[in-house]
Amino acid sequence: HHCNFHYPISNNKYLEIILDPEYKALFENIVSTDILNFKANKSYEDILQNVPDNAEAINCYYGTIDKHKVVLSIMDFKFIGGSMGSAVGEKIAKSIKLALEKNCSLIIVCQSGGARMQEGALSLMQLSKVSAHLSNFSKKGGLYISVLTYPTTGGVTASFGMQADITIAEPKALIGFAGQRVIKQTTSQDLPEGFQTSEFLMEKGFVDLIVDRNSLKNKLINILSVLK
Repeated sequence: HHCNFHYPISNNKYLEIILDPEYKALFENIVSTDILNFKANKSYEDILQNVPDNAEAINCYYGTIDKHKVVLSIMDFKFIGGSMGSAVGEKIAKSIKLALEKNCSLIIVCQSGGARMQEGALSLMQLSKVSAHLSNFSKKGGLYISVLTYPTTGGVTASFGMQADITIAEPKALIGFAGQRVIKQTTSQDLPEGFQTSEFLMEKGFVDLIVDRNSLKNKLINILSVLK
């Protein structure tokens, strides 16, 4: 008996699970920079210097899922908590534009702590920027599927994580906006059992499907064959 908790996995693992073998990596030239000369315990520049070349909190690909063309963007929690800065916002915006151009579906695997504090308002602006692009994509009939994984929180939940036509979540994933401790302190209320889990959100109608990783590709194939 396993508890079926889906621990975070790497970008490459999601690639293997979702896309057919022939695919193309996109927008690798877009990387984070320390625009504000942000200093805290450790300067943002130092943090960025310690990450591998061309690494970013999201990676984008163009490929197929059982012959269905898709643009796939995968967030990576290992890169500064999968936080959303200008580079992430730009890569998602470009992914949406490409999906429109190629007339194909867009899939985003979300895994994030929220907005990237080290980029201040520039980071927050990405939420509205991506939302505007998604709204246009939707008006033009584009199909967008989001896959919410452990953890999907903060600004990502407040924007593109929850704006999909079909919202899939992995079992027992933590999905929410503010942390539970903050909510408790603010509201002085006890939180219901299972609060901010995939199962709780599905019960309340925020999530359409809860899908195990090993069934994810087949489920996506089903959705794409019916809706595309």
